[in-house]
Amino acid sequence: MTRLAVEASVETWPIAGAFTISRGAKHEVVVVVAQVSDGRFAGRGECVPYARYGETVEGVRDAILAMRGVLRDRAGLARQMPAGAARNALDCALWDWEAKRNGQRAASLAGLGSLQPLTTAFTISLDVPEVMAARAAQAARTMPLLKLKLGGAGDEARLRAVRAACPGARLIADANEAWTEELLPLLMAAAAEVRVEVIEQPLPAGRDGALTGRRPVPVCADESLHDRAGLDALAGRYDAVNIKLDKAGGLTEALALAAAARSRGLRIMVGCMVSTSLAMAPATLLAQGADWVDLDGALLLARDRTPGLRYEGARVHPPAPELWG
Repeated sequence: MTRLAVEASVETWPIAGAFTISRGAKHEVVVVVAQVSDGRFAGRGECVPYARYGETVEGVRDAILAMRGVLRDRAGLARQMPAGAARNALDCALWDWEAKRNGQRAASLAGLGSLQPLTTAFTISLDVPEVMAARAAQAARTMPLLKLKLGGAGDEARLRAVRAACPGARLIADANEAWTEELLPLLMAAAAEVRVEVIEQPLPAGRDGALTGRRPVPVCADESLHDRAGLDALAGRYDAVNIKLDKAGGLTEALALAAAARSRGLRIMVGCMVSTSLAMAPATLLAQGADWVDLDGALLLARDRTPGLRYEGARVHPPAPELWG
C-alpha cells in the first residue's frame, strides 16, 4: 500500500471584527493545513487547534508531521492517532486525496447521494444585551437561524433583548459551559420563554448532572462529547449532540458518531470552529439531514479562501472539487 507524503502549514486568517464567547475574544484564527500526496494526487484538510482541549498550534503541526513515512489510509490513521484537530486535518486530507485519485466526489465515497444546499445558523457574539440585539436584528434580515453566544450572568436580559429585536427569527444558544447550577432554572425558563430551540453545553463538561430530568428547552452536548466513546455518559442529560470534525478527529469518525447518536434517539447539530471554507467543506457531507447546521465559520472571517464555499445569505452550497472532495 502506498505510503503518502505528508506536509503541514500554519496559516493566520483575520476575523471580521471580533469573535467573543464566554472564554474570551479573538480577532484572528490560526489554522493548520495538512496535505497528503502520492506524487500524482494530493488532498488537503484544515483544523483549528483548541486550547480548551489542551491543543497548541505547534503540537498539532508536529503531530501531523510525525505521520511522515507511516500514513497509508484512514483506517490506519484512526488506530495511530487519537481524536482531535491533528487527526481531523489528516483524515479530511485523505478523503480529498481518495476522491481525486478515484475520480469521484467524496460524497459518493461516503455513500451519500447528491449533496443539497444547507441553511446555516449565523453566530451573534457575546456582548451586552443591546449590542447583541442590534447585531441580531441586522443579521436576521438574511439569516433566519441565529446562534447566540451566552456567558452566564446577564443572559436572561440578552435572550429577551434579542427576541424583542427579532420576533420572527429562529434562535439557538450556546453557553460554552458558562452557566452554573444556581443559574440554570432561571436561564432555562428565560430560554423557553423566548422560544430558544436548543441550548448547547450550559454547564461545564463533567459537572452537568443537574441536567438530568425534565428540561424545558432541549440541551445539546458540545464540550461533553468528542467521539463515540463519550455517548453513553450523555444518557438522561442531553437531547442532542454537536458534532465537530476537530473534536471527532475527522469526517470518518464524525459520520460514525452521527449514526450512533441517531440510534440512541439524539438529535444532531453539526458545528464548526471559526475557520476557512476548507474546514467547512467536509462538514457539509456530515450536515446532510442534521437537525441544526452551524457552518458559518467562514462567514465570520474578514476574507476566505479562493475558491471558497458559496454562501447565499444563510444558504451554503456543496463544495466545488477545486476546494475539497
